[in-house]
Amino acid sequence: MEHLKVIAFTHKHVDLKDLGNLVICNEELESRLINVKNNFDIEEIFYVGTCNRVEFVFHGKHTLTSEFVKNFLRGLNFCVPDEQFDQFLNQVTTYEGLDALHHLFRMSCSLESLVVGEKEILAQVRRAYERCRKGGLTGDFMRLMMNSLVKTAKEVYTHTMISRNPVSVVSLAYRKLRDLKFTDNPRILLVGAGETNQNISKYLQKHKFSNFVVFNRTMDKAERLAKELNGRAFPLSELRHYKEGFDILITCTGSTEPVITSSIYASLLNGETSKKIVVDLAIPNDVSEEVLAENAIHYIEVSGLQAIANKNLQERYNELIHAERIIESNVAEFLPILKQRKVEIAMRQVPERVKEIKSFALNTVFANELNSLDASSREVLEKVINYMEKKYISGPMVLAKEILIAKSKEAAEN
Repeated sequence: MEHLKVIAFTHKHVDLKDLGNLVICNEELESRLINVKNNFDIEEIFYVGTCNRVEFVFHGKHTLTSEFVKNFLRGLNFCVPDEQFDQFLNQVTTYEGLDALHHLFRMSCSLESLVVGEKEILAQVRRAYERCRKGGLTGDFMRLMMNSLVKTAKEVYTHTMISRNPVSVVSLAYRKLRDLKFTDNPRILLVGAGETNQNISKYLQKHKFSNFVVFNRTMDKAERLAKELNGRAFPLSELRHYKEGFDILITCTGSTEPVITSSIYASLLNGETSKKIVVDLAIPNDVSEEVLAENAIHYIEVSGLQAIANKNLQERYNELIHAERIIESNVAEFLPILKQRKVEIAMRQVPERVKEIKSFALNTVFANELNSLDASSREVLEKVINYMEKKYISGPMVLAKEILIAKSKEAAEN
């Protein structure tokens, strides 16, 4: 266990915009990891890269001194200026042994994520490990560890409330929207083509919505989003002239003044009198107060959603103590599994050695005596020897496992 090491750059110490300089593209991943694996005589290694963390996990005898970390990172050939490289060295976090194991368990259970309780991190870790496994970069230790990480994370997500309630405004907006009644395949107007509207449109598209029209100040962004949605794109200046009606209006722009004014809203209605759904995710709001006062609207807006998100996030933090207990239990469970595996590997030669002793005894030491036996006596003797052989092979393994289990129980009780 003391050989488990982690070199990490995370959102806690590195600006997210800078983390991108440390992300390794898929085309170069294997060659760069093989390079450091060979140069530093590392037994197993894998890499995790997400939008808020870059981590190198490996199994080797090295101590994570500042000099080793510097040389290790240099060996990965990051294309950054020396000044920025030195800055990264001041922002690195390292873990060794049990501290590394606890960190990896907490990371996989999303206790160290930018948004606590988001399950995506487990899938990202599994994909990262699987890629490196297929590339021959990992071995027996990492396999056992990943099995335990996945088991632990599933227990945390199943037996705690840490991921139950959504904490992103976009997911909350979609849930509110989903609970409202509207026509099949409603007409959806998206005003703004930034990240927020891109994200909520992904929810909508995933759930079979397909009738989209996108308005945006920058036409190329509107066209890109419309293409993804199989919809149509228009410049924002044409919004007041749009006469095809809508059922759901979703708006999120960077404007400091209301974009959906009374006159524009009336024009968009184009004489329709049915109650519309308006989702306003902009800060400040894109929809003017006059629109809300003058029209019957199902209105979903960001400040109310943010209050729910904050409440849900606090509930997630309240679940941390339960998650920590599950992690501690699984760490305690993993250590004897690891020791047992080491015993199994160490004793792989026992069966072959026993067979060699048996062969030497039958064919050399007692060869003359055996040749003098009749067929019946020889058959009985071979049965006895084969029985003894099996017992000599299985006995030490069983005994070693029993000793490990007994010591683990003793340690747990103390």
